[in-house]
Amino acid sequence: MNRSRLVLLLAAASMVGVVACSGPSIRLATATEIAQAQVKPTPAATTVQIGVVPAPSTTAPIPGSGALNQFQEQLRAVSDAFLPSIVEITTNTGLGSGIVFDASGDIVTNFHVVEGAKSLTITASDGKQETATIVGTYANNDLAVIRVAPAGDLKPATFADASLVKVGDVVLAVGSPFGLGDTVTEGIISAIGRTQSEGNGVVLSGLLQTSAPINPGNSGGALVDLTGKVVGIPTLAGADSKSPNQTTQGIGFAINSTQVTTIARQLISGGTVTHTGVAYIGVTTKSTTGGAGIGSVAAGSPAEKAGIQAGWTITAVGGHAVPDTAGLSQVLAGYKPGDKVQVSVTLADGSKKTVTLTLGERPANP
Repeated sequence: MNRSRLVLLLAAASMVGVVACSGPSIRLATATEIAQAQVKPTPAATTVQIGVVPAPSTTAPIPGSGALNQFQEQLRAVSDAFLPSIVEITTNTGLGSGIVFDASGDIVTNFHVVEGAKSLTITASDGKQETATIVGTYANNDLAVIRVAPAGDLKPATFADASLVKVGDVVLAVGSPFGLGDTVTEGIISAIGRTQSEGNGVVLSGLLQTSAPINPGNSGGALVDLTGKVVGIPTLAGADSKSPNQTTQGIGFAINSTQVTTIARQLISGGTVTHTGVAYIGVTTKSTTGGAGIGSVAAGSPAEKAGIQAGWTITAVGGHAVPDTAGLSQVLAGYKPGDKVQVSVTLADGSKKTVTLTLGERPANP
């Protein structure tokens, strides 16, 4: 569990890996670390001379920028308003975060936060603790819903339309890193449509990349925009491939809000997931020179119906260039199942063609 300012683009992608906040490449925060992080420093002693009046300061106040002050006030307002919608989740195996989803006491979080849990306790921003139960889980998207009944004073969050999120948007990550409840960090959306493996057979797509610092305990928490809406759930953190136990600050990944709401609503209504809402072509790919090389084509998939074959290379979708496998995922993140698109391909013999297909929906259980 606990898988864990402007982001610096890596000059060599091979230097960075991705680790889930509780994957084998990143250890859990120890009880000692959590205790140390929560120790309040002892104020330094001061000396006061009786009868001596300090001289007035000769330093003039630094004039502030009206725009900067306004931005600061907005960050404060968003933080204050959102905190009642975030909870800390403690299980018998570790600690994570969650977002209040509705007025019925349903809370959405990462699957890996509650995986294997025999007990669940949530701590609200006002310090109140309640026992929770699991409503449903969906490991393929690393999402889960737990419930507290009655909901009490928990405040449901508002979720954004992920298609409106743009690179450069300012966001706040809210959660309980190392057990420090109600922690808020700030960054931007660094990229959209990322695809990353959790290293356990689960591949997440449509991820938001952010520079907001994410640490063990942030998993299942919230990535919030400046209107106070949830745009994603922080789930993965970057890691230096030479030191896999060390996370790389400034590189984090969040499950986008549209996927979160799509999955959470199904878990709440029936406990299972039957549709993902994610655009799907139906091919396995690998990066190759000038595109995404097709390794295989799923039977009955949109790609097969359009006549696309293994050994071809996808170079563009809907007029958007596809330089590699990651590029294909980024482009598809901008579409919905049912959208009709043109796919440009290079055949095995080097010839080129364009086919039209209707995007399908990624299977719930691939």
